[in-house]
Amino acid sequence: MPMQPRRWTPPPAPPRARDTRSTPEMPPLRLLELPGKGPEDVVVAADGRLLTGIDNGAILAVDPETGAVEQIAHTGGRPLGLHAEADGSLLICDAQRGLLRLDKPGGEIEVLVAEVNGEPLNFTSNVVAAADGTIYFSESSRRWPLREWMGDIMEHSGTGRLLRRNLDGTIEILLDGLDFANGVVLAPDGSSVVVAETGAYRVTRYWLSGERAGTSDPLVQNLPGFPDNMLLGSDGLVWVSLASPRNPLLDTLLPLPGVLRKISWAIPERLQPKPARTVWAMAFDFDGNQVHDLQRAGTDYALVTAVAEHDGNLYLGSLSEPAIAVTRVP
Repeated sequence: MPMQPRRWTPPPAPPRARDTRSTPEMPPLRLLELPGKGPEDVVVAADGRLLTGIDNGAILAVDPETGAVEQIAHTGGRPLGLHAEADGSLLICDAQRGLLRLDKPGGEIEVLVAEVNGEPLNFTSNVVAAADGTIYFSESSRRWPLREWMGDIMEHSGTGRLLRRNLDGTIEILLDGLDFANGVVLAPDGSSVVVAETGAYRVTRYWLSGERAGTSDPLVQNLPGFPDNMLLGSDGLVWVSLASPRNPLLDTLLPLPGVLRKISWAIPERLQPKPARTVWAMAFDFDGNQVHDLQRAGTDYALVTAVAEHDGNLYLGSLSEPAIAVTRVP
């Protein structure tokens, strides 16, 4: 796809972006091997199993203790973000098919949203649901597909969206022009929904109630890395996966004439810069205060695109690895 670079001046990277380990360091990882690659998101089901989707379209349920794996569905596309309901149903963002619902393990898959205002969803990314059944979900890019996700980061297209599916099935666009919209988390009191903007190094909050209803502001900004999927932990915190630290070359190119990024995109993929290997997750409260910062070297696991906290355990997913990684909050 021809690149249409948009110039943007990023905030100066914080010193933390240059570190490769946190203090204290993230504890060692235990890997739960999968029959395929790319557990891009990980959520904890009501029965305690871990749910994830892999690159062949399968939805898997994984026992976090024994590692036993069961395939509970197949989307026919590429599943990304998930939301597990208490009744055993599962909301699925499929990058190719849109927003789906699995009624039960081994059950039927229903397409909830495939298009918005007559335009097919291009890159459905992450999802969360309120207790009343209202669904909030993100679309990362209206230009670039999942297989060329790096193209959107380099182009800085600003075509991501945060959407709401109401109880009557109507769709509202809550926020448009987002820089690679990604993880979505609903505040426990329902006052706001937050969305990660991977390409802008920030987490943006959209107010649902109160005097600020219908407006947005940054919950966290100028992160030291690229935020990806997010999840509300059992500790009440917003857990954010950081797929990679900030890239100094990209930060240098973004404010410059777009032809430089066009040239970079045109060179063979094997010669293009790759995301730095790291394992990284952070947690924030709903005032934007950092509570946890856990990182270790990406020697055996990397490109962490998901973090789920449950009772002090951390379950990590990756766009490229053939396993779910398990560690603990120190």
